[in-house]
Amino acid sequence: MLTEIILSAAVPGYKKNLTPEMRIKCGIAGGITGIVCNVFLAIVKFTLAVISGSVAAGADAVNNLSDAGTGLITVSGFRLSSRAPDAEHPFGHGRTEYVAALIVALLVMGLGVTFLKDSIVSLFRSSDAEFSKAAIIIFSSTILVKCWLFFFYRKLAGLIKSDMLKAASYDSLSDCLGTLIVVGAMIGSKYTVFPLDGWAGIVVAGMIFWAGGGVLKDTISKLLGEQPDKELVEKLKSVILSIDGIDGVHDIIIHNYGGNSYYVTAHAEISSTGNRLSAHDILENAEVEVAKQLPVHLLLHGDPYNKSNPEVIFWRSRMENCAAELDSELKIYDFRLIKDDSGAVCALSFHLLVPHRYALSETELLEKLESCMQNHKAGLKLMITFQKSFI
Repeated sequence: MLTEIILSAAVPGYKKNLTPEMRIKCGIAGGITGIVCNVFLAIVKFTLAVISGSVAAGADAVNNLSDAGTGLITVSGFRLSSRAPDAEHPFGHGRTEYVAALIVALLVMGLGVTFLKDSIVSLFRSSDAEFSKAAIIIFSSTILVKCWLFFFYRKLAGLIKSDMLKAASYDSLSDCLGTLIVVGAMIGSKYTVFPLDGWAGIVVAGMIFWAGGGVLKDTISKLLGEQPDKELVEKLKSVILSIDGIDGVHDIIIHNYGGNSYYVTAHAEISSTGNRLSAHDILENAEVEVAKQLPVHLLLHGDPYNKSNPEVIFWRSRMENCAAELDSELKIYDFRLIKDDSGAVCALSFHLLVPHRYALSETELLEKLESCMQNHKAGLKLMITFQKSFI
């Protein structure tokens, strides 16, 4: 109910037709909601930590403060992704969110180390932490806020397909566990002299450090350039292949410039018959259609394919069968027949798309494929240009 009220107020009409502009507004609304909730929780927990002298409560408060920082990254990320490219940044400003995430991750890990040190020190001194029933009840009630944030982020992430909000939902769920640990230490400290507060602080500090490390790792991976989302790749292929005149697509290279901005190059197989103007129109139609359906700027290269020549079809079919018998991931394109002076086929020339970290070397692949094809024609040679897949 509260989720619907927030979204309806921030993005009127989002249920009818979620436009790209509405998507950005939904993401900003999610980030602002997270900031408000986490700042409120941090104030409450810091107050209780000062009153009680609890290291664990203080660590949990800092964890909420770091989550508020994550909310700021979410808001800035969605805002920056809507800014138009300029002369200095022709691909837009979307990657700024990764730089911001990197800074926040380092700060979070630094805070985690500080609280880990303080918690270890507290193990070797008598605990002065005192918790009233009211403090325990108030601290326990903060779990309800984090549980609601988990469901809020999860629904919003599903609605606008946002990895940032999906990560925020899981972070909220882990925070619920961390606060439960602190509450357990508060209650247990009343019945034992064992330094539960210090141990709880160590656990929460470890969770902070782990969360910061996870964000750091994911952010560095994005900055280096990681494998694109499989769903995006499949949708991209589907749209391109839906265009009349395109029979295949390969050599797809995807560059990410923010959460919702991709620049893509690819090769499309088109008929070698027809004029250059018609080939140009086919490729341009695909680029326009992709831009309509996906947050993708596409540039297509045309690979002429003679699909009307029975001899080409015959040999390509045999070659593809041999490749499929070896591995279904091997893809053939730019297929050509090489003939001798008498007009007989003596070699096949083509590009072979090979997955990264493939078990067989290029030499071994060539030997196995030649052996297979020579079962059809003795002495047949293969002229293979090996290409590594980027997706």
